[in-house]
Amino acid sequence: MEPFRYHVFICDQQKPEGLPCCAARESGKVIEALRKEIAARGLIDEVQITVCGSLGLCERGPNMVVYPEGVWYSAVGVDDVSEIVRAHFQDGKVVERLANRDAAALREEIRTNRNKMLAAMRAKDASGALPDDLHQKIRAFQESRVILTAIELDLFTAVGQGSSAAEVSSRLGTNVRATEMLMNALVSLGLLAKCDGVFRNTNIAARYFVEGSQDDSRLAVMHTANLWRRWSSLTECVRAGTSVTHQEMTERSEEWTRSFIAAMHRNALERATQVVQAIGASEVERMLDVGGGSGAYAIAFARANPRLKAEVLDLPTVIPIAQGHIHDSGLSSRIATRPGDLRTDTLGQGYDLVFVSAICHMLSPEENRDLIARCCQALRANGRVVIQDFILEPDRTAPKTAALFALNMLVGTREGNCYTEEEYATWLRDAGCADVRRILLPGPSSLMVGRRP
Repeated sequence: MEPFRYHVFICDQQKPEGLPCCAARESGKVIEALRKEIAARGLIDEVQITVCGSLGLCERGPNMVVYPEGVWYSAVGVDDVSEIVRAHFQDGKVVERLANRDAAALREEIRTNRNKMLAAMRAKDASGALPDDLHQKIRAFQESRVILTAIELDLFTAVGQGSSAAEVSSRLGTNVRATEMLMNALVSLGLLAKCDGVFRNTNIAARYFVEGSQDDSRLAVMHTANLWRRWSSLTECVRAGTSVTHQEMTERSEEWTRSFIAAMHRNALERATQVVQAIGASEVERMLDVGGGSGAYAIAFARANPRLKAEVLDLPTVIPIAQGHIHDSGLSSRIATRPGDLRTDTLGQGYDLVFVSAICHMLSPEENRDLIARCCQALRANGRVVIQDFILEPDRTAPKTAALFALNMLVGTREGNCYTEEEYATWLRDAGCADVRRILLPGPSSLMVGRRP
């Protein structure tokens, strides 16, 4: 069976630096160019691209195999892509100068390279050296720290349309030598490009990290930079059993609060549509968003149902940010805000939906039991409590995102954690909810739903 006219396998294998591989020969750029060219020529439904591991011709990459003919191409560069698409995929003519036609020689080259690789792996294992993937995980903080430092300095904005390291250093008030070292590292990570001493933002940096850009995410990523400091205390937190740097939200700076809510807002924008679709808004006329942050979920529900009126409850330091987003959405007449403390406040009565997103992981089990009970009391008959959060499997080791986020709560809160489906179900049932169920969503979090009888 051949659902496509051509099926292309192209290697993007990454190996440790110094070893020949397709990724080191810019296979990523070839793949990007191939996809663009196929789309531009209207062949997207005829040519399937599959990125794969090593094809065994590492010294002559980037390599690709085109089926159904089984043509092996080697040393494919970006400049070769348009010819391959036009000649082979449109006209059915193999680009001979790039093709491997000697099957026996090809098989022998692959076998030789495979034997070399196996011998090298055995020698490395015998030496007791750390496996490459483990070594990369241990040192992964280096790349993260480079990007976060650039974000903190607002370096990408300073680069502008192109600047030398000295010019960027002058704008930022940083050391010239250190600034150039940082910018060289950013080139190696693909966020800057460098030519004749002039640095320019790559497309991805220009889109996300330059002030006023299309999808400016710098403020939201600043929250991760703030998390870095807390995660640096993980060892002390494990010894102590709680955060050693904890501050209540009301004690944190305005800059911290703005970056935290910006990060939560971007997460909510990404997930709000699928959350509304999963829960349904047609029967909801009154909604309370507990700890609603930027108001993104309340806005999404209000847009889905013109009869719906929502209220966002959050701390006095957060409410002005929510009010700004609500105003920008044009929904100020239907979405109100209420300053308060979700840990202690009475939540009200008569709501069709009480929504609690990304809150429970900040609280202890006792605090969650109390919060969920107050949420249930705030519902009218047949109203629903909906909780969105990271939910752990029963043994608490998966999914990985939730297991890691539990540590994020260890370093950042007094008693926060990630919890299992059974824990949430128990709290909901004990609060008087019926029809308790879990709704799985794509991505790292899912929903727990309970209905007040």
